[in-house]
Amino acid sequence: MATIKQNIPNAHSKILGMGAYRPSVTVTNDDVCQWIESSDEWIVKRTGIHTRKRAPKDVSVLEMAEHAAREALENAGLTGEQLSTIIVSTVTFPYMTPSLAAKLADRIGATPAAAYDVSAACAGYCYGIAQADALVRSGAATNVLVIGAEKLSDVIDNGERSISFLLGDGAGAAVIGPSDEPGIGPSVWGSDGSKWDAIRMTHPLTDILTVEQGGERSFSKDLADPETGEMRPDATMWPTLRQDGQTVFRWASWEGARVAQEALDAAGLAPEELAAFVPHQANMRIIDQMAKVLKLPESVIIARDIADAGNTSAASIPLATHRLLAEHPELSGKPSLQIGFGAGLVYGAQVVLLP
Repeated sequence: MATIKQNIPNAHSKILGMGAYRPSVTVTNDDVCQWIESSDEWIVKRTGIHTRKRAPKDVSVLEMAEHAAREALENAGLTGEQLSTIIVSTVTFPYMTPSLAAKLADRIGATPAAAYDVSAACAGYCYGIAQADALVRSGAATNVLVIGAEKLSDVIDNGERSISFLLGDGAGAAVIGPSDEPGIGPSVWGSDGSKWDAIRMTHPLTDILTVEQGGERSFSKDLADPETGEMRPDATMWPTLRQDGQTVFRWASWEGARVAQEALDAAGLAPEELAAFVPHQANMRIIDQMAKVLKLPESVIIARDIADAGNTSAASIPLATHRLLAEHPELSGKPSLQIGFGAGLVYGAQVVLLP
C-alpha cells in the first residue's frame, strides 16, 4: 500500500525581524475639529490621541506594505527569495481580487511564494502570526512574512464622529521562521458574530448597483449625470466606516482582557514575567483598562503608539511593537503579550519573544 510522505515539522517558530512604514502626513486634533464639532481636550480625554498619521493620495497601501516588508527582511537577514509564504492582513486594499500579497510577492522578489490576504480587521496581524506559527512548525513553510497594512483614510467620512477621527494609516511587518526554542506561544483566537455590526461599513458595494427591469444590474442612476448620462463620482455612494463606540469599548475592556489572560495562561507565564504588553491601539482608555484587569506590574512596558499614530487597524500591533523595540532595545529576546480585536467582532492573542 502506498504511503503518503509528509513534511518534516519544525519544533518551534519565532519572529526573526520586524519592519514598519509610517506615512508623512500628520493630522492633529485641531485639524479634525475642522470636520467635526469637538475639541483637542475632548479627543485626548476620550481616546488618548493627539495626532494620527495619514498617507498622501499618491501613496498606496501596497507601497506602505512594501516598505515595511523590506525593512523586516533586512532585520531578519533574509531576502525575498527565502520566503515561502506571505500573509497580508488588510481591509483597505482597493481590489477585492487579486490579492495585495500576490503583488507584493512579485515586488520583493518572493515569487513563487504562496501569497494571500486576510480580512480580520484589527485582529488581522495576530491572525497572521497564528497562521505563520502553524505553517512553520508543521513544515508547510520555512520563512513567512506577516504584514498588517491599512490606508483607512480611504474609507472614512471625516464629517462623522463615531470612528473617523480615531483612524490613521500605516504598515507593520514581521518575518517568522524556525527556531530551536519556543518563540511564539499558543494563539487564542476567535469571533463573536453576534456583534457583527458593532464596527461596520455604511452599506455594501452592491448598493452602488441597482436592479433594472429584467433583472439586469447597472450602475445606480444616482451616479449618472442627468444630462449626459456619464458616470460621475458621488461620495455618498462610497461605503465608509462606522462603529458603536460603547459596545466596542465594553467588549474590548473586559472580554479582550479575558482573551489576553487566556493567551498568557496558554504560554505558561505570569504577568510579572512579561517584559511588554502590546494591545491593539484602539483607544488609550481601553489599553489602560486591560492593563488594570490583567494586573500588569509597573515593570511591564505598555505600548501607547496610539497617542501620535491613531488607530491603524491591522497595522497597529506591528507598528507599536516596532516602536517599542526602537525605544527599548533591551526588550529584544523578552516576552511580549499582544492582542488584537476588531470588526466581526474578531480577536486574536499570543505571547511572542521580541526579535
